[in-house]
Amino acid sequence: MADAKLSSAPLPAHASPLGSSHPMANPGYGKRAAPGQHPRSAHDFAHLPPREAAIAAYIDRLPDGADISVKTLAKTLPYGQCALRTALNRLQEAGHLRRGREHLTAESGSTRWITRSWFSRTARDDGWWASFTRGGVPEAQREDPERARPTRSRAHILLAALGRTTPSLSLSQADCAALAPLLLPWFERGATDETIHQALTTGLPTPVHSPAALLRTRLTSKLPPEPEPERERGPEPVRPPLRMLECATCRTPGRPEALPGGTCGACRGERALTRHKAPLSSASVHARAAEIRAAMSLKPRERTPV
Repeated sequence: MADAKLSSAPLPAHASPLGSSHPMANPGYGKRAAPGQHPRSAHDFAHLPPREAAIAAYIDRLPDGADISVKTLAKTLPYGQCALRTALNRLQEAGHLRRGREHLTAESGSTRWITRSWFSRTARDDGWWASFTRGGVPEAQREDPERARPTRSRAHILLAALGRTTPSLSLSQADCAALAPLLLPWFERGATDETIHQALTTGLPTPVHSPAALLRTRLTSKLPPEPEPERERGPEPVRPPLRMLECATCRTPGRPEALPGGTCGACRGERALTRHKAPLSSASVHARAAEIRAAMSLKPRERTPV
């Protein structure tokens, strides 16, 4: 009865992991944030029922390694274990959560399988999770061009900061936007922010009549040369981690294609395929035959009619 009342209770506004000490799992276990998530917004979980949305928002703000098992969540949230188990399964169906295992290799060379609970603020479909399991991170949606090119934001910030250290090089918003593409080749050739800052601010004329024109000239004329191609063999490519998903209900591992929504066919109510029994060994066949002959010898013989 208590669980039934709590299952419909909204999550209190003060129940935030930022203001409370949520328990952490054992090292190597607990929540793992999926890669490539969109920035947080007020509508991240608007497509979910209120209870599931509140639980998802709580888990989303927990750090990696936090214990998000049903028992631990029941101690920190106003929901019973039954309600939480149902809510987590719904989060899995909605594409926010997957449970599984990951194969890790320690520095000593020893290997082991670690239980994982991957959480994604951005809902993912089965295809995305399947690719993630194989080590890939597909692009879920086309993002804003400025967000997709971090080097441009870095260039814009660097140019806008020139005026704070060198007032004669103060630029407008339009100047920064126009000059930012000229910084991209610098970044591609390995130039650091300090190197670029020194190249743009050393030996300035007095006065600087047009900061934008001067910086455009320097960004073009002082561009460092392209690095020589490496002749030595580079490091071997990093192998993607081995991962497998598990059914949310029975925890049976399986291929992602066999776990749509994170649930296996048997737990979804699908009829399992008939499996052929393995053939008996010769010793088992002889033993069974001996039992049958012994049973037949004990039966009374029928009289033949005259």
